[in-house]
Amino acid sequence: MTPDAGTGGIEVLVEGGDWGFGPADAAGLAREAAEAALAAADARGGLAILLADDARLADLNAAFRSKAGPTNVLSFPAPANPGGWLGDVALAFETCRGEAEAQDKRFEHHLQHLVAHGVLHLVGYDHETDEEAAEMEGLETEILAGLGAPDPYAAERGDHGQS
Repeated sequence: MTPDAGTGGIEVLVEGGDWGFGPADAAGLAREAAEAALAAADARGGLAILLADDARLADLNAAFRSKAGPTNVLSFPAPANPGGWLGDVALAFETCRGEAEAQDKRFEHHLQHLVAHGVLHLVGYDHETDEEAAEMEGLETEILAGLGAPDPYAAERGDHGQS
């Protein structure tokens, strides 16, 4: 999915799923979240975002993680390269939509949260330990607030508030 890595920038490909906002709006929301995540992480570089359907993410999940079925977001960090290409992020429409509904979140906010989460993985953040998770989740909350979206983790902590 790598466009011209030397140009940097954020490429968004809407390949499948009815993202509910029209392809241009879905791409715009994804791009806005990616830009905010890069700024919050003080990172630069190019990346691509694939907005696809569950079938496509299931294929990617099987091919690259040996796991059956779709997942909400996948990140594919690029190896170090002179062009500054960070990697690729892919999201599954049906899974993302289902999660937003189950968590009583606005779909556009959930989309932006998952894009920010995926981009943070590209620039080295992870959530394998409690400390890493706290750092990454704090940054995600900050990013979403800057986009006008509520804390994506409020419900998990028992906070009240509509996302």
